[in-house]
Amino acid sequence: MISAEWLSEVEIRIGREEDLPALEWQGELIQFRKLYRQVYQNACDGRASIWVAELEQAGIIGQVFVQFSSSRKELADGEIRAYIYGFRVRPAYRGSGVGTQLLKQVEQDLQKRRFRWVTLNVSRQNLAAQRFYKRNGYQIIAPEAGRWSYVDHMGKRREVDEPAWRMQKKLL
Repeated sequence: MISAEWLSEVEIRIGREEDLPALEWQGELIQFRKLYRQVYQNACDGRASIWVAELEQAGIIGQVFVQFSSSRKELADGEIRAYIYGFRVRPAYRGSGVGTQLLKQVEQDLQKRRFRWVTLNVSRQNLAAQRFYKRNGYQIIAPEAGRWSYVDHMGKRREVDEPAWRMQKKLL
């Protein structure tokens, strides 16, 4: 198992433009290239943030995006409620505490920004992620259709249908 010494070497930081290729995880997530670029632009404009967990010898091993405002005010209203998404930890590093460290850093940043609530959607089929969020104080509050779309790296619009649960947590 992963030692506490190893875990202490993980750096949790704001994502940079040069991190964008690494967010694709050696091509596994290449279809989200344009989406990642848009999130980065939103971060530059102060409408979002990108956080990464980096281990020097392995590169980026975790990532999460935060949206401060949305047309769906129940997700993010720009004042008291923010929305996290795209939360991923590479499979080899799951269960090590990296995800918890990353989530805690995001929550601390949101508190500094005076947000009082954080929301997220989690796939109804992803029971491990649901358990992770519940352990970290999130509660299921509503069903989500989970229908969304994006333009892939080849310029083709992709439709996603992934029923989800909306979860939330009150920040202290």
